Formats: sequence, C-alpha cells, structure tokens
Amino acid sequence: MNTSKTKDRYQIAVVPGDGIGKEVMEAAIYVLDALDIEFDYVYAEAGDECLEKNGTALPSETLDLIRNSDACLFGAAGETAADVIVKIRQEMRMFANLRPVKSYPNTNPLYDNIDFMIVRENTEGLYIAGEESYTDEGAVARRIITREAEERIIDYAFKYAKENNKNKVTGVHKANVLKKSDGLFKEIFYEVASRYPDIEAEDFYVDATAMYLITQPENFDVIVTTNLFGDILSDEGAGLVGGLGLIPSANIGEDGALFEPVHGSAPDIAGQNKANPIAMMLSAIMMLRYLGENEAAENFEAAILKVLNDANKLTGDLGGSATTMELAREVKNNLKN
Repeated sequence: MNTSKTKDRYQIAVVPGDGIGKEVMEAAIYVLDALDIEFDYVYAEAGDECLEKNGTALPSETLDLIRNSDACLFGAAGETAADVIVKIRQEMRMFANLRPVKSYPNTNPLYDNIDFMIVRENTEGLYIAGEESYTDEGAVARRIITREAEERIIDYAFKYAKENNKNKVTGVHKANVLKKSDGLFKEIFYEVASRYPDIEAEDFYVDATAMYLITQPENFDVIVTTNLFGDILSDEGAGLVGGLGLIPSANIGEDGALFEPVHGSAPDIAGQNKANPIAMMLSAIMMLRYLGENEAAENFEAAILKVLNDANKLTGDLGGSATTMELAREVKNNLKN
C-alpha cells in the first residue's frame, strides 16, 4: 500500500450496491466528510438491482469510473456478487485481496490479542470464470496456478510485512496432496522468502492452518495463500473476532484499488437502519492508508475504538440498540473531539 500522501484531492468511485450496502456506505461517507481531506464522490451502480434495472450487473460505465478514480468504495452485492466483484478484480488486475483479522473491544472476539493480515491471491485458482463445465458424469473445475501470479502475491505479502512491522509470513497450501499446483506455490514461497532474510517464513497445510487459527491465532502475522483457501480462512478469521460485520477488505492491483466490507447485502435487515457500519468504515480506513492519508486513518480508527470502548452506541449485532446512523454520528463526534 502507499505510505505517503500523493494528492490534495481525490476522486472516489462510490458503488453502494444492494441491500445494506447503501446504508453502511452512507454512514462511512458521513464520517469521511468530517476529515480534513477533499473527496469528490462519483456514484455508480452495480449488483442485483442494477441487473434488474439495466440488464447487466456491472455496466461498462461503472467499470470505467472505477478505473479512472483514485480508489473505489463498494458497499455490497447480492446474488450477482461473483459477476460484479470477481469481474472487477479480473478486469482491473486487482491481484491482492487483503483481509485484516483484528480483535476489537466489546465485539465478542474469541481472543483479545488477534491482529494479523490474510493476503489472498485474487486472479486465479478455482475462481476463474469459464473454467468449470459439466460432463456426462457430473462436472469438472480446472484450478490454475501460475508462477507469475503466485510470485507476485507472495512478494506482496512479504513487502506488506516489511512495511507494517510484521515479523513473520506464513504460506498456506496443500502440497502434500496437490503436489504439482500447491507444490509450485510452496517452492515459490521459499524462493521469495529468501529475498527477505529479516522476516521469518513458515508454511502450513491449509487444514492445519484452520486448526491453528482456533488454537493459536496470536502466532500469525501475515498469511499468504491461494484464492479458495484464502476465501475460507478469511471467514474463519471473521468468526474469531466477532463476525463479518467487523471485517473490512481491500482489493489492490496494478490498475486501481477497491475497498469493501465482506458481510454481503443482508436483505433480511436491509432498509431498517440497523446494519453495523463498522466493516464499511474500516474498509474506508484501508482506503485512506492506500491513499497515503495515514494520520486521517489513525484518527478515524481511534474514533471507532472510542465508540467500541464506551459500548453505548453499538448496533444490535454487538448487543446494543443503536441504529446505523446513530453509531456513525457517535464516531463522527469522537473524530471531531
């Protein structure tokens, strides 16, 4: 991620999407507007409602807007999520998916001392469109692992560790069974690790990692893995720290960056002003850090921490009774103070 401020004004593509995406986006921008930073928000459509309205879940105009902006904030997509987010990642070569897993107060984490990053490869593996087909016997999927993509994501993970004072990178694979594809991943992992002698490198099988996330999560700093494994372990990580309502994410690539919560559109509570906006806010904080606005990011996170510590204005999923915007107002008041 960028580490220094590069511009005085930023164009941000805002894609609220479906369901609670609209509500949590409104809350996040409400707080962003309290920062001493100039943002030009340009809104665009994508998702289920966009499909119904326009005949496509991801209009080319939306993709062009994201491509021409400094960053994109995305709310949530419903059933069309794969057609929207996966396509944006692939079209814009957003090869790195970042999923922080961090304990916050009054969020019912399983442990109070968790703070690690999952770096997930975004462009290949089992999640490539068109690599699945039916056969006479059933269906078959092709898993793609390339040296170029895996070296790129592993190097990104080690650079992230170095730039963020993390001491260890853990490579996760299943090379004992997938000897050629994950065997290549493991081989590349240690090739890249040799370029970073000051950072400890270790590797685990994905099933062992799933257990260690429960039994010793405090031992992880940065995890790097392939697409499907990263998807699964990320949601397990969310379960460690209070659920998906607290997990932000970033998609970083050569042609842009997109920041989104991972909780989905939650149609059962959409429109009721009860969604937890913290994951969206934390995604906005990741955007600020990407833009080099580190001081603003720290202040924003501190304002959220104050709300969590006070525990008086939390949403229902955290045991409170506050609405989405009541929580946002509390964060904004803390930010101003």
